[in-house]
Amino acid sequence: MDFERMLLFFFSALGAFNGLFLSVYFAFFVKQRDRTTYFLAALLFVVSVRVGKSVFLIFYPGISSLFVQIGLSACFLIGPFLYLYIKTSVKPERYQRAEWLWHVVPVIFAMILIGYYTPYREYRYLWKRMMGGVYGWILFSYWLLYVVAAIHLIWPLVSKAFVRREGVSDKELWLLSLVGGNAIIWLGYNTSQYTSYIFGALSFSFVFYLMILLWFFRRRRASLFFDQRERYANRRIAEQEALDIGTRLEGLFMREEVYKKPDLKLAEVADQLEIPAHLLSQYLNDNLGKSFTHFINEYRIQAVERMLKDNGHLTLEAIGAECGFRSNSSFYAAFKKFKGLTPAKYRKSIL
Repeated sequence: MDFERMLLFFFSALGAFNGLFLSVYFAFFVKQRDRTTYFLAALLFVVSVRVGKSVFLIFYPGISSLFVQIGLSACFLIGPFLYLYIKTSVKPERYQRAEWLWHVVPVIFAMILIGYYTPYREYRYLWKRMMGGVYGWILFSYWLLYVVAAIHLIWPLVSKAFVRREGVSDKELWLLSLVGGNAIIWLGYNTSQYTSYIFGALSFSFVFYLMILLWFFRRRRASLFFDQRERYANRRIAEQEALDIGTRLEGLFMREEVYKKPDLKLAEVADQLEIPAHLLSQYLNDNLGKSFTHFINEYRIQAVERMLKDNGHLTLEAIGAECGFRSNSSFYAAFKKFKGLTPAKYRKSIL
């Protein structure tokens, strides 16, 4: 491979490799992960797989047809994950808990059947956008349909930014850039039969780093990607909605005693309540004036008190662990914070 082709390979593959890295980072290492975070991680992953397939197919034509099959299958999932991410970002109240299954599972099932009965190795003509290329035309239309649906969801932001020319927040700029970038990538892969592969890959690298630069220069107070508190900053939770969240939250903690799980996360509780994680965070902060850690520790300390009264034979360490504290130090610190004395002194005072 000569220097020019190596350079072209490097820049076209750069976005794909970094996209894979970030998808893993967002899926497993970002704090306070929720559905929105996972959908973005999935979107980055399938786009990166699709782009990676294109790059290697151009520069290494002898690559395994199975790799190509996987890349094409991933392409069918770009639209659904884009749509799901945008919907959970701008209209979380309209998202149903299992809605993603209807968008994702049928596609995966169809791709498995297609790969088994009409493998790319023997039926590659079906993937070309020409006469008889049924899969190619379906993919062309399917991806476009979801891009249009995502644009429809953010249309108020488009109108705000480009029609009324009002200022947009960091979060809104990110959403506009993400949908616009995906539209550019779609165009890159569907405007030319000959150049689409490499142009699509370069488009992804360009869009990927452009959005990072937009984030870097526009960042002011919070994370552009996942900190959704900005969305709720100027909106108080309605009284009835807050009452409903409080009732369900109390029921969950009293009935199922979820606070006994040592590594309980706010996102897990929000998922069980079927509300966005940051709506739960806002409820705890604005309506109860408590952090999530403070809230769960209240229930844990109440449980400790009951056990100290009813289970005099158990050690303090065993009681702390049973009530959800990860370590003795965190148990003792929380108990003294809430009760003003150590667990041992409290036990003596009630005997």
